[in-house]
Amino acid sequence: MNKREIIWKAFRAAFPHTIPIFAGFAFLGIAYGIYMQSLGFSAIYPIVMSFIIFAGSMEFVAANLLLATFNPLNALFLTLMVNARHLFYGISMLGKYKNTGKKKSYLIFGMCDESFSINYSADIPKDVDKGWFMTFVTLLNHSYWVLGATIGGLFGSLIRFNTEGLEFVMTALFVVIFIEQWRKEKKHQVALIGLTAATISLVIFGGNNFIIPAMMAILVIVTIIRKPLEHKEAMV
Repeated sequence: MNKREIIWKAFRAAFPHTIPIFAGFAFLGIAYGIYMQSLGFSAIYPIVMSFIIFAGSMEFVAANLLLATFNPLNALFLTLMVNARHLFYGISMLGKYKNTGKKKSYLIFGMCDESFSINYSADIPKDVDKGWFMTFVTLLNHSYWVLGATIGGLFGSLIRFNTEGLEFVMTALFVVIFIEQWRKEKKHQVALIGLTAATISLVIFGGNNFIIPAMMAILVIVTIIRKPLEHKEAMV
């Protein structure tokens, strides 16, 4: 199999996994482009920002930062707070990104919630190149976001319908991803740990601050029980 066939096969394997993401990113990207238009920015801003930043929630925040007094330290700490969960994503993907060569840099840059969910849990066929599969998942998701932001930026001024509540699309998307992963896994210990840690953190820290404590708890607990779980599965 030559390189072109390897790449094409990886693309065909990756694309179906990203179709649900397309629906969510298209709507949210359009909403982002419209939002930038409402703040007085030209279409070039959401297009360029979606391409080079590619951090959905942070891009909405960045729109307001551009209108505020210049304060780079505030922007830095706010970015760390909003995207701190990616530190845990990165730790989880250390093994997955091994031996991906030059593609690793883009995989790191383009890792968002949705790409992480797919690349971490996808059952990649043995005859499909893992590096190219993860690259196409990341690239497709990136392109969906840029496409949505471009449409919203270019035609936002022409759209008059009420977009309130549109952000719930991503919540619904994550529920679907979780259900699919639950159905695919035979044992649900890790999922239950995640649900429990998130629920307890939500009660203790509130809706605005629970993500980082929850992810820290999940990381610690899963690290502790990983070897016993792997040993138990090997015995079955």
